[in-house]
Amino acid sequence: MDGAKIPVLVFSGEDLDDRKRGSESRKLLCNKVREACETHGCFLLTYDKIPTSLREDMLVAMKALFDLPEETKSKYQNPKPYRSYQGKCPVVPLQESFGIDDTPRLEAAKKFTHLMWPQGNPAFCEILHSMSSKMLELNFTILEMIFESFGMEEKHYDALVRESTSVFRVMKYKSPRREDENLGLVAHTDKNALTVLCQNDVQGLEVISKEGHWEEVAVPKDAFVVIVGDALKAWSNGRLVAVKHRVVMKGDKERYSFGLFSVPKEGAIIEVPCQLVDNEHPLLYRPFKFADYFSYFVSNISDDALEIYAGV
Repeated sequence: MDGAKIPVLVFSGEDLDDRKRGSESRKLLCNKVREACETHGCFLLTYDKIPTSLREDMLVAMKALFDLPEETKSKYQNPKPYRSYQGKCPVVPLQESFGIDDTPRLEAAKKFTHLMWPQGNPAFCEILHSMSSKMLELNFTILEMIFESFGMEEKHYDALVRESTSVFRVMKYKSPRREDENLGLVAHTDKNALTVLCQNDVQGLEVISKEGHWEEVAVPKDAFVVIVGDALKAWSNGRLVAVKHRVVMKGDKERYSFGLFSVPKEGAIIEVPCQLVDNEHPLLYRPFKFADYFSYFVSNISDDALEIYAGV
């Protein structure tokens, strides 16, 4: 299987400087971000504002978290779907995961840390809070660039930020015992707005091509993976692609990854801006409450849930 030809973009602190707004270099970069999201629904990103040392600290901290006893990890329960500790799931037996709400808020990071380590673990708390805060900032930067490239006024982006919260997911994938039991994560599109992922040196991510073939994504060392979700696809009137992806495990090494998912808040309405509707792009999605769509998806899991639920 050949590797997928996913766009690779470079963000440097200079490109993201507020003083660069309106400059040709900034416009060019914003257009590259939007085009990657339109053609592939994802891209790879190198970004110098998150230190490599912090990423390495996060991966070490995750190993300590997943090494805790099963009964300790199982204490983390959340009524919202895909948040609680998941392990020993028959559908994805190789994966363990936590979905932690709002960790860029220090109190939320402290609460999770205290549940796992009642005796205290300030180092873990600091790493979790710092990493998720920086990844949320990156997530919003990318969303802002997409809005800029579409020519949207800043008030639209500001409204999106006000209406957003976040989930920080940490995932461990065991190496497969048999080749026919190597699925780490089932094929899906993300339901949220935008996902920023980071992993250790064990590959496994695959995306589906326009022709319907699964292609491996070779993620370079220190790169992030950015993935468009259903909420952003709907907001963009289908111009941005929510790419289907999965994890397939090979070899004998464990894979660790973590991701920051920007998610519309409970009452947030997803509505296509009138600027993105024209003769070439007729309206595809009616306005809908994101929380209602997510509940619908959980009860009716299907590849075309968005089209069935919100399609015009």
